[in-house]
Amino acid sequence: MWQEVLGRFEKHAPASVMARIALEQAMPAAWIDEVFEANRQRQYPRELLFSTVVELMSLVSLGLQPSLHAAARKMEHLPVSLAALYDKVKRTELPLLRALVQGSSARLQPIAAALDVGACVPGWQLRIVDGNHLPGSQKRLAPLRGHRGAALPGHSLVVYDPDLAQVVDLLACEDAYESERTAVMPLLDSAGPGQIWIADRHFCTRTILQRCHEAQASFIVRQHSKHPVIVHQGPWRDAGRCETGLVREQTLHIDEAQAPWRRIELQLDQASESGESTLWLWSNLPGSISAGQIASLYRRRWSIEGMFGRLESVLNSEITTLGHPRAALLGFTVAVLAYNLLSLLKRCVEHAHRQEAPQLDVSTYHLAQHVRGAYEGLLIAVPPAHWPNWAPQDTDQVVQRLLALARRIIPRQVATSKRGPKIEKPKGWVEAAKARAHVSTARVLKAAAEQTP
Repeated sequence: MWQEVLGRFEKHAPASVMARIALEQAMPAAWIDEVFEANRQRQYPRELLFSTVVELMSLVSLGLQPSLHAAARKMEHLPVSLAALYDKVKRTELPLLRALVQGSSARLQPIAAALDVGACVPGWQLRIVDGNHLPGSQKRLAPLRGHRGAALPGHSLVVYDPDLAQVVDLLACEDAYESERTAVMPLLDSAGPGQIWIADRHFCTRTILQRCHEAQASFIVRQHSKHPVIVHQGPWRDAGRCETGLVREQTLHIDEAQAPWRRIELQLDQASESGESTLWLWSNLPGSISAGQIASLYRRRWSIEGMFGRLESVLNSEITTLGHPRAALLGFTVAVLAYNLLSLLKRCVEHAHRQEAPQLDVSTYHLAQHVRGAYEGLLIAVPPAHWPNWAPQDTDQVVQRLLALARRIIPRQVATSKRGPKIEKPKGWVEAAKARAHVSTARVLKAAAEQTP
């Protein structure tokens, strides 16, 4: 009977079944509790397991529940009181969040590798690093109520792999004023040969660049106005064109005893939104990678901004009701884990329909809507005891199962909607009377219809 019920979900709600299979691979409850035990410092499990906390927070991140309070109240057998739940959430230890992201990403990489995901630069791994500051939270905590300004619960530094479309590392900072330049250093401990780290000009410091160089990792970083002191620089030489403008390069030294680095100058054909027409990039990549390739690779940095935008618009990554920094950062981290799952499902759907729809670009938003549509019903209809056991070592079997389900999804239902060029709207000061004016929509539409020939 249970196989028949599951079969109906596979036919009518394949995305929800795919999400459940991917979740079993990336974050099984037993594995989450093992990570907690290996990385905990002062916290300890009693009645409430950390896997239960992550499960409740994931319901909020996916939009299945409006808040952690609502998710907990709906849970049938919550082993502790709501006060005890919130007490555990606000004491979440930050190294645990990093271990969850690193571990779950590593568990998903074999599946992603089986989907023939090509590298942007063959033989190299791209690592884009950037910071994300959480917005001001609601002032529910008593010490915050007397402050006029926004209460910032913290920020995080994220390492993103654009080839896999996965967040592979994350460092949470509960102090919203902590410098990103200082906080990024532990992330660079994982840098190594064969990696290209790409970052904005905020990270163009001597300490950060030398740490990458000493780890034998390569970097592409935009030049800051107060960049490291250059002790020697070579002559400029033309390097041709890339898709956005003219390129030239030179060698530079910040230390005479160190191998020379490269500075790439890109003269843009069209000025950026901030009015800049020339960009300078620093890199220690070998000469086998041309200056034009380096300039093109830096454009991939914007993929992490798109990822942050999808975290905010598709998933509930900014839970403003959680005012305590560690609770808010836990919510953001769980949303990142959910994004990695959706990104893998997106790749599966595109791979499954590659022959009949080679240009298919799956919308993360529409895919998330498909998952939400029947996921909660799936959990109710099929008890965990009757769910198939997809062992983590059976990667090929899991991939084939995901692709078989992905073929049941109709491509046009999850495809992105291509929009036209953005229309520039004049912005400026208007009189208060005009700003407060109002019109009747019905009368305006009627008048427009009368004017139409």
